[in-house]
Amino acid sequence: MVSPLQDEEEERFDYYDEAGAWLGTAPRSEVHARGLWHRSIHCWLARSENGRRLVLFQQRHADKDTFPLHFDITAAGHLTAGETMQGAAREIQEELGAAIPFDALLPFGEARKEAAGTAQGMSFLDREISGVFGFVYEGSLSSLTLQAEEVAGIYEAELGDMIALFEDRLHEVRAAGFELDSSGRPAAAEALVRASDFVPRPASYYSGVFRALLLHL
Repeated sequence: MVSPLQDEEEERFDYYDEAGAWLGTAPRSEVHARGLWHRSIHCWLARSENGRRLVLFQQRHADKDTFPLHFDITAAGHLTAGETMQGAAREIQEELGAAIPFDALLPFGEARKEAAGTAQGMSFLDREISGVFGFVYEGSLSSLTLQAEEVAGIYEAELGDMIALFEDRLHEVRAAGFELDSSGRPAAAEALVRASDFVPRPASYYSGVFRALLLHL
């Protein structure tokens, strides 16, 4: 049970029925504990460099309550109560330091996710309806400024290789980027990433988004 004090301090989310009709608002912990459908935004950044077509993805912070240190969407976040997708696009600047106007995003449709697990000793059932967007980023990877409490690092890899990874045609893919060291400074990093290193979602979600990005590069 959520205490009144915890309720006041927590973010509140709008929640919906399975058809997407609004039902009310509730604290974040209650939404996840009860498995209430809520909304989030996904934004994937891609870029071209020297003939290479790259997709960017973040590594979640070690202190995240779910899937710490897993690789994930370039920038993403929940919609708070009353917030629109346009307002939620703030997550891009908060997490990556990139000021990208909502109107410049490429709409890739909606995705639904149901995931059960435990976080901080409590069971959760996460049911999200996500607006999925892409963006062709013209800056360098090093131009991004990471939100230290949320993001451990940022990486990029060839889009064609990432598609093959999630279509089970490659076992692992080499990625390069940077992580934040203990002082919060960026340090160059490389990784061999596998599909299992990413936050669990259907493989078709990842390959579908990557194919959509490829059309714009």
